[in-house]
Amino acid sequence: MRSNRSDEPERAAGRPVGRTVHELLEIRSQLQPERVAIATDDGRALTFAEWHTGARVLAGALVRRGIGRGDRVALRFGLRDWPEFARCYCAVTMAGAVAVPVSDRRPAEALRYLLDHCGAAALLTAPGGDTPDGPWWTAGPEELAAEGAGEQAELPVVRAEDPAQLLYTSGTTGRPKGVLATHGNVTHGTRPTARHRPLAHSEQFVHSFAVGTNAGQTMLVNALDAHPGALVLSHFTPGRFARLIEQRSVGSVFVVPAMAAELLHAKVQTRFDLSSVRLLGSTAAALPPSVATALTEAFPNATVVNYYTSTEAAPAQTAMIYDPGRPTALGRAARGSVMVAGPDGQPLPAGESGDVHLRSPGAQRSYYRDAEAGAAVFRTGWVRMGDVGYLDPEGYLHLVDRESDVIKSGAHKVSTLQVEAAALEHPAVAEVAVVGLPHPVLGMSVGAVVVPVEGVPFDPAALRAFLGQRLAAHEIPARIATAGRLPRNEGGKPLKGAVRDLLTVRA
Repeated sequence: MRSNRSDEPERAAGRPVGRTVHELLEIRSQLQPERVAIATDDGRALTFAEWHTGARVLAGALVRRGIGRGDRVALRFGLRDWPEFARCYCAVTMAGAVAVPVSDRRPAEALRYLLDHCGAAALLTAPGGDTPDGPWWTAGPEELAAEGAGEQAELPVVRAEDPAQLLYTSGTTGRPKGVLATHGNVTHGTRPTARHRPLAHSEQFVHSFAVGTNAGQTMLVNALDAHPGALVLSHFTPGRFARLIEQRSVGSVFVVPAMAAELLHAKVQTRFDLSSVRLLGSTAAALPPSVATALTEAFPNATVVNYYTSTEAAPAQTAMIYDPGRPTALGRAARGSVMVAGPDGQPLPAGESGDVHLRSPGAQRSYYRDAEAGAAVFRTGWVRMGDVGYLDPEGYLHLVDRESDVIKSGAHKVSTLQVEAAALEHPAVAEVAVVGLPHPVLGMSVGAVVVPVEGVPFDPAALRAFLGQRLAAHEIPARIATAGRLPRNEGGKPLKGAVRDLLTVRA
């Protein structure tokens, strides 16, 4: 399969070209066949030529098994399986089908729900783990590769406007929702024949993001479009992550705030040389100011960037190089537009809090088989983020809280983000999650689960006194519990329901 398209006019004009995901792979395999695209920390590597050839073989096998245009094919893989996942992803899109990436961390019942909901025709999976029965067939990459060897099957023509992937949200506030994206949406902003590629300051970028998360899918596109190859840490621990940076002289590092906090509290900068890092990007949630400040000290040569988007809004995002003068700012729109609106959907003046919206510069995503939920989120080109925030006079976005997390205590509204940021300034607090708890008079009160810094004595009363110098009385947690680690989803976000359970059990 060879592309006969030319993007020279668009490239000369500086405009991105709408392409399919596997077109990016085909072009890269022609330009740099022997370059390593994806590697894992256990020594496996996948070149662009191997990726393209392997995907082509697997696609032929899928077509022979009856997979065709628009069929949903689930891909269940773990962190150590990133090369296999990448081959299968592009094989599915080459066959004209829709890739449904799923982390192997999802339990069997959650996997069954996703397969049922999307009407999966097939499940491709690495060996091991429970495989639910259903109307779909199940196979591994090696089995399909054996079937696809020999005469090549004819593959369909796939266009940028065709659906490429179906990502499921984490489901922290209800059932996971499937977010459908076209090829044009996924590849927006890529320039596969450009002379200068993104992240050109290093030969590898490192991450440890699960398959099936929006952050993980961004890393897949980076592997196809950026200069460096992707280096995947198959099991995240602070020491392993930092050691990998030192050993490979990694220039770009991508984390979620929970990973950043673990790196800092493990004091990896005192044991490993992190001077090679030029970019440290954080995504999935806002970086607390104290964590961002500490990152700039731990990674002295790095620019610390906070990215704000969502599975629904991508590729729209804001990006902010950490600025001590604007510690809570998430930046201006880097791709698309940002708006803070009132209940009527109209923009609010600077400084007024309201619903945060992002607008994608390319084709908008949509919820799959959930029109009612989609109508509340996707609004005439804008995506309602579910966050409360405001724009300052210079147009920088600041978050107040997740709309569902705001604690209504008596006549007050308490921002859990603000309480967490203040608590993280205490020297004995490594991690913290704040939630609302039922209260017979106020309706809700503030509760917090704290992960203490290892080896540092922790006293809840001392933390309350510390917060009393930084917060109003109604913002100080009435109930504080400790835990060895916070319950988190595969994207690194605290599971607020599980946090609330910890406080209830330990009350």
